[in-house]
Amino acid sequence: MTASRRMGTENSRTRLRLLDITERLMLKEGYASVGIRRVAREADVAPALVLYYFRTLDDLFLAVLRRRAEQEREISARVLDSPQPLHALWELSSQPGAALITEFMALANHRKAIHAELAAHAERYRRAQEEIIVRKAAEGRLSLPDVPPVALLVVTTALARVLVMEKSLGMTAGHTETLDLVERVLRRIEGTPEPGPGHPADDHTTTA
Repeated sequence: MTASRRMGTENSRTRLRLLDITERLMLKEGYASVGIRRVAREADVAPALVLYYFRTLDDLFLAVLRRRAEQEREISARVLDSPQPLHALWELSSQPGAALITEFMALANHRKAIHAELAAHAERYRRAQEEIIVRKAAEGRLSLPDVPPVALLVVTTALARVLVMEKSLGMTAGHTETLDLVERVLRRIEGTPEPGPGHPADDHTTTA
């Protein structure tokens, strides 16, 4: 993996601005639009300043990925700590905000450092989710079916993302029936969702 070299402080305003610009370009124009000179031009700084904070373009991409991964970890932990964690995870995974992770997955096909980092993040993310679900089941807050909790997590998140992808393409055949099936299964596991404003997923669009 490419070694990072941060010449400025991690939370310096300039560094954070460069990360914001990189993320914005990836979301708006795709990862191929990101380059040291392009980021510098968008930030109205010299390319040398970008290289002052990030030795290579891979280092810049990795910094964006790591920042978003930490945000995702915190949000996932908060969401799964809700009274109905699987309902909450389903809603979070159903948010139409997977564009950034899609860009990183495409980028990972061409850059080994990104591939390794993305895979490591995904493994940590899923294991952390599994630990929370297992704990809640042990506390009697979930009635898990006779399937491994991690398999239930994979099915829940993967199915939600497939529906989001299909909907973005204008494909909705079978969605109503699938949503009804998912809701019946989740209610069987953890009961009816409690009504109330301010769902944990409301303030975030996921990339995981």
